[in-house]
Amino acid sequence: MNFFEKLQKKYGRYAVHGLMRYFTMLYAAGFVLSVTRPALYYQYLALDPERILHGEVWRLVSFLLYPPSSSLVWGLLLLLMYYSLGSTLENIWGSFRFNIFMFGGVFFHIIAAFADYFITGHTVYLTPANLNLSIFLAFALTFPEMQFYIYFVLPVKAKYLAVFYIVMAAGAFLMGGTAEKLEIVLCLMNLLLFFAWSGTLRRFSPAEIRRKAEFRRKMSGESGRKIVPVDRAAGAGKETRHRCAVCGRTELDAPELEFRYCSKCNGDYEYCSEHLYTHKHVE
Repeated sequence: MNFFEKLQKKYGRYAVHGLMRYFTMLYAAGFVLSVTRPALYYQYLALDPERILHGEVWRLVSFLLYPPSSSLVWGLLLLLMYYSLGSTLENIWGSFRFNIFMFGGVFFHIIAAFADYFITGHTVYLTPANLNLSIFLAFALTFPEMQFYIYFVLPVKAKYLAVFYIVMAAGAFLMGGTAEKLEIVLCLMNLLLFFAWSGTLRRFSPAEIRRKAEFRRKMSGESGRKIVPVDRAAGAGKETRHRCAVCGRTELDAPELEFRYCSKCNGDYEYCSEHLYTHKHVE
């Protein structure tokens, strides 16, 4: 059992389910404010370390009242997109890990704002833009082949959009000063949490590449019905990341299986692809 699984076992019951719904509501409220009272955000709500140190602690949360776009059409589309991406990630990771990802992103934004303030001596207003970017990047790394239609016409795979945004962030990092570099790193720090529990980096390790190549060779050499034996003894001494709540199989027993959390079960229950849609939901 790894660190995140231990945390989840101990504190998972405190997770906020449907968290992206509340973030979307904050963004929507921010959009209304930007239309009706545009000056209010920077006067009383923005992440201003100087004002926070003078007692305006509500700014630690109220800075999230910021729309993803000032345009009505694009604002609504982005609200729907971020809600969909965030809800999908929560269904896959489970509510507890998604909570850590989102609240971790908020925490690192606050740290970045104060770091900027103490380094430069003046306030740099940070919005949730990089938090939203981290949601998209995590989604693109989870579903790299998913297609997005740019202007509803041009299909582009998520992995290529992710590369584009990463290149832009890298360019801003190289051209910016010390404060800007620190800001970019801290604001995207919650992606490290994603890498830690998703095994994304492990997929590119030489051992994992060799294992996949060997598995494809075995599959291509078989004809008719493909049967993959479950060798529990071979993985007895290895630590697993996933376990189906129905059949008990792990990624070591059957590497070809995918594992997902069920959003309808009361609690964080993980199932293999064979039982994800056939299991009885836990009330």
